[in-house]
Amino acid sequence: MSTISDLSPDPDEGGFEPLINGRALDTNGDRGPGVMIALSAMMFLQFFIWGAWYVSGPLFLGPLGFDARDFAWMYSVGPIAGIISPFFVGMIADRFFATERVLGCMHLLGALMMFMATVLMKQDVPSPTAINALFFAYMLCYFPTLALVNSLAMHNLTSSEKQFPLVRVFGTIGWIVAGLVISLMNVDATITPFYLAIGASVVLSVVSFLLPHTPAPGKGRDLRIRQVLGLDALVLLKRRSFLAFMVGSFLICIPLAFYYQMAAKFIGGTGMENVAAKMTFGQMSEIVFMVVMPLFLVRLGVKWMLLIGMLAWVLRYALFALGADDGVAWMLLAGIILHGICFDFFFVTGQIYTDKIAPTEIRSQAQGMLIFFTLGLGMLIGAQVAGWVEANFTTMVDDAPVVAWGNIWMWPAIGAGVVMVLFGLFFRDDAPAPGADTVRVASG
Repeated sequence: MSTISDLSPDPDEGGFEPLINGRALDTNGDRGPGVMIALSAMMFLQFFIWGAWYVSGPLFLGPLGFDARDFAWMYSVGPIAGIISPFFVGMIADRFFATERVLGCMHLLGALMMFMATVLMKQDVPSPTAINALFFAYMLCYFPTLALVNSLAMHNLTSSEKQFPLVRVFGTIGWIVAGLVISLMNVDATITPFYLAIGASVVLSVVSFLLPHTPAPGKGRDLRIRQVLGLDALVLLKRRSFLAFMVGSFLICIPLAFYYQMAAKFIGGTGMENVAAKMTFGQMSEIVFMVVMPLFLVRLGVKWMLLIGMLAWVLRYALFALGADDGVAWMLLAGIILHGICFDFFFVTGQIYTDKIAPTEIRSQAQGMLIFFTLGLGMLIGAQVAGWVEANFTTMVDDAPVVAWGNIWMWPAIGAGVVMVLFGLFFRDDAPAPGADTVRVASG
């Protein structure tokens, strides 16, 4: 799955700087290859944890009694935590405690929350509401670490622009490996993925305390609530093109939620085996398109990159809708593989556009605002809409749910198409042309 924040702490302001402006604060002496290996292992485990349960979880929870509305809340607690976590990082983790210690404690606490959720899953009559409450507690622990691993890595690299992509790509590899391991073990629809996430969380907690010491970058500096809340970045919305970009980014995340919330259940329902492994094809394509993305960005520009990313969303959902009834394998797999274009061409390009538009002094706040409206608010509304749509196209036949997947996938296809058209009409690329070296690596 992708990531929530590509921001790193700015010791001068006590806030966050985008990755492209990350600086390496060489306070721990010489940075040898051991540091790169340690940071890469950290990234691998960080996204192995998320990929282990987030995709395959519904395959196990559905038979336990989770219905469409329960899944809507299961996939809403993450975005809610994503909205809250930047304030935690900006007001607490960034100011009072060493980054590696906060990271270790949060993962250990998260492992405890997830373990408690698995205890509830094994009850005779599991309560989806109670399980989702623990998922929310878990996400409150996990989501802040998405920003923390980036800031820790940026602090301990001597050349962030050159070295960070090499470290960050191991996060995507971790997500892929999690899916492959689950399918190779043939435990896609069992409780085992949750146990894998718990075990990996404990391992990363231990590893975190062995990472290079990274002092709190904002320690001793004044706390400016306006900066933490990102209110200064609102001035950018006065620009018509940036407003169109932000609204379009927010709206496109509503159909995006359908993919994360339903794709694994849908693929499994068609009879396709090794669902977790099949879903990793999206992350594999993400790596491929990340490599070629700089060439496309230079030749096409921001607007066409964003439009192609939106078009990939439309095509993906259309393929799911057309291939649903007959379970046409190539259509379903093609829809998964399109995830690379969907994420890289839209989200990563959007981060670059935001980086170019925002003045240096509010650049970090602008990136935070983008995260708030997309992976926070947009995904939250999208999860609820997806749950409502699924519930309305699910009927009970002989006490078994029958889902009209073809009808369901037409909703996000049409929604993404409308957003794409409106975005094309109102957005104008008014940012400086980015160079090929401005692309930063992320994961979705």
